[in-house]
Amino acid sequence: MKLPGFSITSPLPSTQMKYIFVTGGVVSSLGKGLAAASLGTLLERRGLKVALQKLDPYLNVDPGTMNPFQHGEVYVLADGAETDLDLGHYERFTQCVLARPNNVTSGQVYETVLSKERRGDYLGKTVQVIPHITDEIKTCIRRFGLSSEVDVLITEIGGTTGDIEGLPFLEAIRQFILEVGGGNAMIMHVTLIPFIKAAGELKTKPTQQSVAKLREIGLQPQVLICRSEMPIDEEARQKLSLYCNIPREAVIEACDVEHTIYEFPLHLQSEGLDSFVCKVLGFQTPEPAMADWRKFVQRVINPKKRVRVAIVGKYIELQDAYKSIYESLTHAGASHDCGIDLVLVDAENMEREGAEKYLQGVAGILIPGGFGDRGVEGKILAAKYSRESRTPYLGLCLGMQIATIEFARNVCGFENANSTEFDPATAYPVIAILEAQLNVTHKGASMRLGTCPSVIQKNTLAHQVYGRTEIQERHRHRYEFNMRYREEMEKRGFIVSATSPEGTLAELIELQNHPWFLACQFHPEFQSKPNAPHPLFRGFISACLAHQD
Repeated sequence: MKLPGFSITSPLPSTQMKYIFVTGGVVSSLGKGLAAASLGTLLERRGLKVALQKLDPYLNVDPGTMNPFQHGEVYVLADGAETDLDLGHYERFTQCVLARPNNVTSGQVYETVLSKERRGDYLGKTVQVIPHITDEIKTCIRRFGLSSEVDVLITEIGGTTGDIEGLPFLEAIRQFILEVGGGNAMIMHVTLIPFIKAAGELKTKPTQQSVAKLREIGLQPQVLICRSEMPIDEEARQKLSLYCNIPREAVIEACDVEHTIYEFPLHLQSEGLDSFVCKVLGFQTPEPAMADWRKFVQRVINPKKRVRVAIVGKYIELQDAYKSIYESLTHAGASHDCGIDLVLVDAENMEREGAEKYLQGVAGILIPGGFGDRGVEGKILAAKYSRESRTPYLGLCLGMQIATIEFARNVCGFENANSTEFDPATAYPVIAILEAQLNVTHKGASMRLGTCPSVIQKNTLAHQVYGRTEIQERHRHRYEFNMRYREEMEKRGFIVSATSPEGTLAELIELQNHPWFLACQFHPEFQSKPNAPHPLFRGFISACLAHQD
């Protein structure tokens, strides 16, 4: 196995696939996903083949119908699965290509079990949480064991230990570890060590109670990842080791990283996490090859230049709503040895107060995806400002539709042109619902989802950016550019520079008389990695630097 940017030595062959279960305690939002992804980075760079999985206790079948304010970004996989945003961390931090089985929810588990019951698969038995639900959860974990390609499966359990929703998953893990043998599986517990300012000391009692709760269920953690605002002193480490029944070296400090989440694997390595995990699971491997990762982190922390980029969105106040976009900009910036200063603009404020107040002086404007008409007119003002001021523009999904509406109204003279999503009665429906979506009544997993091919026209900015004519990108939308207006809009300088292979769907648009104006119907942010930034983001930052200079 050869990963780009570094060389590795293959480990000694393992006859048994190993399992690492990541649980969380004390409070939510401790960063279990980042801990799992960071461990995956370290193990992969030791030469191990790693897969990652997320088990979520909520009853939604998937997060696709959830409001971003509640759950953050919906991350789309290549096969069209709408998943938890932690899977974005998994794909960015490792070379894994994930699919639907890598994200399992209680909703999926119960749906499967109830479908089996309706078919009569249980032969008249009473269907219960134990064994039927727990057996189905174990099946979701065990299916990865059918692949000899994977040495380690890291499975994150959503929620916090003690949540009633998570109990079936923890019970399933208890049973699973018994079945595969303790030497082939381990539990990594991510927990909080709060600092009490008035007392001036760290408190280990919440973690002790959290581990005690796990042990009541029959689970003993082998490693503690201790999140803290302050360094954990030796006395606290010894106490955690004693009362949580783990070796001293298994107490891993995880203070908040100072600059970027990409420091986290390096910090865990310095704490010896990967060495201890390999010892417990019986892997004999070389030290992880992290030179290129360190170089990337240094570029993020100490860039030679900086650039201001405005993001005009409707979920700006929620950090996780545009997580993949922020990370993609970081990747692209580092490739130019450039730091990104984000100017986060609420589209509704822009709608009320105008674009110039918020966008004057920025080097580039990015409009992300979204649903519903709230803030749309503000985004249209942003697209107009970009076109008229010749400021670089990158539109993603809805951002492409916004650019189309703005051009149709203000350049082509199509009065009140709009998307039928926002105005079903518009006289100029330049954005319209996909024909295949007309009779859709069930909203879940029914959009155009997953990887689709596109063909780029030569002699276009898109072709210059990608350097090829055929691309594969991930989609998540119901509405498209109405190709009835293509000819008339192209006469005015609006270019459809990429389409679906059959030429019926517009995938990329650009403006003829603009230094850098590109918008895509897909979501390029789902394919960017730290040392392999997506071409659209890399090209956008290059254009922003040129505009700023």
